[in-house]
Amino acid sequence: MKKTFTKLTFALALAGAAVTFSVQPAKAACGGGILCPDVWDPVICSDGVVYSNACYARAACAHDCVPYGDTV
Repeated sequence: MKKTFTKLTFALALAGAAVTFSVQPAKAACGGGILCPDVWDPVICSDGVVYSNACYARAACAHDCVPYGDTV
């Protein structure tokens, strides 16, 4: 009986650990896991920064972005 109780306790502890480690706080809305292509299509945003493309601007949480310069 004690061996079964020990196994059950261990299994419950393991299950609790699995739940604890699988529940992660949400990443920031901007930049969290975004993969951007390395394409030159520059935009300038309200923060005054020129980003290589709109994807990188979104990843940096930039707003009000417009095309910048000659993209040809």
